[in-house]
Amino acid sequence: MDKPRGKEVARRRLIRRIVYITLLVIAVPLITWGLSRLKPAAPEVELATVWPDTVRRGPMVVDRRGLGTLVVTQFKWLSAQFDGRVEKMNVDNGSVVHKGDVLMILKNDQMEQDIRDLETQIQGGKATYTDLDVKLKTQQLQQQSLTGQAESDYLQAQLTADRDQQLFDQHLEPELTLKLSLSKAAQLKKSWELSKQQLEIFGQSAQAQLAAQEQTIKKLESDLAQKQKDLASLTIVTDVDGTVVQVGPTGTKLEIGQRVTPGMILAKVSQPNRLKATLKIPETQAKDVANGQQASIDTRNGIIPGHVTRVEPAAVNGTVDVDVSFDGPLPDGARPDLSVDGTITISKVADVVYVGRPVIGQEGSKIGLFKIDPDGKGATRTTVTLGRASVNTIEVVEGLNVGDRVILSDMSAWDQHNRIRLR
Repeated sequence: MDKPRGKEVARRRLIRRIVYITLLVIAVPLITWGLSRLKPAAPEVELATVWPDTVRRGPMVVDRRGLGTLVVTQFKWLSAQFDGRVEKMNVDNGSVVHKGDVLMILKNDQMEQDIRDLETQIQGGKATYTDLDVKLKTQQLQQQSLTGQAESDYLQAQLTADRDQQLFDQHLEPELTLKLSLSKAAQLKKSWELSKQQLEIFGQSAQAQLAAQEQTIKKLESDLAQKQKDLASLTIVTDVDGTVVQVGPTGTKLEIGQRVTPGMILAKVSQPNRLKATLKIPETQAKDVANGQQASIDTRNGIIPGHVTRVEPAAVNGTVDVDVSFDGPLPDGARPDLSVDGTITISKVADVVYVGRPVIGQEGSKIGLFKIDPDGKGATRTTVTLGRASVNTIEVVEGLNVGDRVILSDMSAWDQHNRIRLR
């Protein structure tokens, strides 16, 4: 006989529903919790967009690099020696000049007037000299005539005295006549000797007067030569080859008609063959730079060897000025203010583990680099300790082995991920 099953079936269905609902209530939180525990998928990065490098072992050059300019080491300063005004200007800033070129001409009216006055005085002095010479020669001739006449009178008196002496010896003439003749001869002899002395003294006096006048003329001629030299100095000429980098005092520019005073700077000429490079090295790297270190300067038209000659003791705007003198000839086109790129060799390490310098890597620091998997399909962030740094390479102290490949480019966009996929 059949038993009724309606209530039993309904009860079983109710139980199944309760079990399903209970399982669903338990499963949903478990699934949600499980999903929350899952790590996000690693982001994909194009391998072609990153800069990979391989860790190597071997010698490494530790150097520093900085941008800079070529600077003139020697200048020729041209200044005014006298008052004047600018009459002519032949150059401007940037003009190339050669030894002997006239840069400008100054004018001084008083100096020109002084020269004309001296020329007139010299002409007058020479005329005075000629007139004095004629007068003195005339007076000398007169004195010579008087001396000659005195000599003639003396000789005649001596002859008379000699005759009277002979007559007296023969008792043909009295003694008084002889004494008178001898006395007259002696007197005329003294007059002749006095006249000769006067002639000699006059000659000396004439020479002294002419010499004095000649000295006056020479003094005027010397003054004229100095004035002409001073006037010539108003023509400003350069005695070196170079480039005019400044016309007039600092901060001003000379114009035609402008007055200049003694000592005023008229022009500044640079000597392009006397150049040095001044590099700006970051102050964090400049601590290792010292005088005498070897350097190379890239002028974009050739690389020139050199050496460090000066390191600025103080930093300005985060950089330190370092001067490099050249050990080789400058290439064509080298000129003041030319932009250059310089590299200074600090030291050379014979054996070290190193890699290309990453974008964010500084010497002596710890950074995270993505090390590429052997299959090249992914990369994992690895902590790397860095050592000595060069311009293009840096020492690896810890965290990488020789042969490891790492990404050196900027990976800051993936700072929140420790792993990336490469494709």
